[in-house]
Amino acid sequence: QKKLEKVMEEEGLKDEEKRLRRSAHARKETEFLRLKRTRLGLEDFESLKVIGRGAFGEVRLVQKKDTGHVYAMKILRKADMLEKEQVGHIRAERDILVEADSLWVVKMFYSFQDKLNLYLIMEFLPGGDMMTLLMKKDTLTEEETQFYIAETVLAIDSIHQLGFIHRDIKPDNLLLDSKGHVKLSDFGLCTGLKKAHRTEFYRNLNHSLPSDFTFQNMNSKRKAETWKRNRRQLAFSTVGTPDYIAPEVFMQTGYNKLCDWWSLGVIMYEMLIGYPPFCSETPQETYKKVMNWKETLTFPPEVPISEKAKDLILRFCCEWEHRIGAPGVEEIKSNPFFEGVDWEHIRERPAAISIEIKSIDDTSNFDEFPESDILKPTVATSNHPETDYKNKDWVFINYTYKRFEGLTARGAIPSYMKAAK
Repeated sequence: QKKLEKVMEEEGLKDEEKRLRRSAHARKETEFLRLKRTRLGLEDFESLKVIGRGAFGEVRLVQKKDTGHVYAMKILRKADMLEKEQVGHIRAERDILVEADSLWVVKMFYSFQDKLNLYLIMEFLPGGDMMTLLMKKDTLTEEETQFYIAETVLAIDSIHQLGFIHRDIKPDNLLLDSKGHVKLSDFGLCTGLKKAHRTEFYRNLNHSLPSDFTFQNMNSKRKAETWKRNRRQLAFSTVGTPDYIAPEVFMQTGYNKLCDWWSLGVIMYEMLIGYPPFCSETPQETYKKVMNWKETLTFPPEVPISEKAKDLILRFCCEWEHRIGAPGVEEIKSNPFFEGVDWEHIRERPAAISIEIKSIDDTSNFDEFPESDILKPTVATSNHPETDYKNKDWVFINYTYKRFEGLTARGAIPSYMKAAK
């Protein structure tokens, strides 16, 4: 209250404005206290639509019944997480989302669990993700690429400053907000490794797989078409794809935050060329190419890109000791490719590609997914709701989290979105 009074004095508000501000503050305080007492569960949300599906669960657009606020609900099956040794990853994701309060990171508002699933209630970003955008377009222009890479530089730097390494920077994890600006998501790999990061996984299968001569001999257009055709499947697999992973992450010798800049170089290549530099018919072949990057990182002559762009990609995708960003993010920001970027105000400027949003629950920038039965309880679990709650798996203890902050209710486009058009 004292802080509020001080702020109002500094702003020089009139008495009537002060009265309105005080009553709004009181309302928020009441809501905050109510929220603290409330135990959230699935019954507090209405499921509107499936907007994403992956190896361990799915993402749904949901509406909180009491407030009308719209969120993205990430649903993760406990059995799958335990079976695939993902517990550390999902806890890391929850922890970074709690800690990161940044414009560049997708906000988490609540997390809770039941017998079957873990639930992350996240900010809904109606612009979709970079993977979907790249699949719609053959390539991006250098101007568009400059914008998205610059924003991702700031996003990656924001989590590095918190002491986290993302390790899974790829187009699927670059989400776009209602104005078309980038936000980072999917922090499940900030600790621990999944199969796609394990050298043994590729080593064990290498000897039994033929080399992909057909893929190597394709021209750029056919490569891009093949890549896009297989891309969606890769996103859903439990293995994932090694396309964006830095070679040092596969090594037993250790790595640091510079591995995220390698991934950004791969994404930049994909934006300009139409497919990532090491894409192959199998993850094992891709792994081989990543490890042999000095020979395999080439630029097809039929897709011309500027020397500045080529130089930056090669500064990102090189030995980690020589990688751009090693002395700090300023080295990246001062690269000639970013000439003209207003780093301080990039988020307030119009995005390179405008996003059409008709309402706060618009899902037109997402793929269509059939309904699933992930939310349907089995007979065994539905008969014992109380024991379900008491017998939480101990590995998921302390998973619950609440952030006191409102989102826009469903309905008309809010004024701040209209201004962006």
